[in-house]
Amino acid sequence: MNREFNGRAPLEVAVSDLTYVRVGGKWHYVCLIIDLYNREIIGYSAGPNKTAQLVYEAFARIRYGLDQISIFHTDRGSEFKNNVIDGVIETFNIKRSLSNKGCPYDNAVAESAFKVFKTEFANQYAFDRLDYLKLMLSDYVNWYNNIRIHSSLGYLTPDAYRKLAHKKSV
Repeated sequence: MNREFNGRAPLEVAVSDLTYVRVGGKWHYVCLIIDLYNREIIGYSAGPNKTAQLVYEAFARIRYGLDQISIFHTDRGSEFKNNVIDGVIETFNIKRSLSNKGCPYDNAVAESAFKVFKTEFANQYAFDRLDYLKLMLSDYVNWYNNIRIHSSLGYLTPDAYRKLAHKKSV
């Protein structure tokens, strides 16, 4: 990707990463998959372990056809580079893009999204159970995609940006 994050077509590039959230005194993990086109969170999951299954569950939540995603960009974590995720990528003919070793700037959009996620969501709540985190995460993703404006989108929400662009193309 060469750090070319802007000017992408819908679902041309999906980026992902994981972060940790405290649940009942233990670390749990959240995976987000973001469309570079409009910074929409298209897939998400939460669970007690940082595994391929967590990433797979985020893919399973994507409401678009996975064959529409051209490139899947992540860091080099084992939760992204394994047989399970390789199977998803191969099945849907998605090209893989990996950050250079030790270079977080190559996945800057995901890193930035998680900074916002921590500030606006994770650090605002005390999660005592995983099911509560999952419920609140679902609400947050809805808010993030449909209500929260983004300066990089001309102060539109990801949903409004996608709809406006679609209307212009028709």
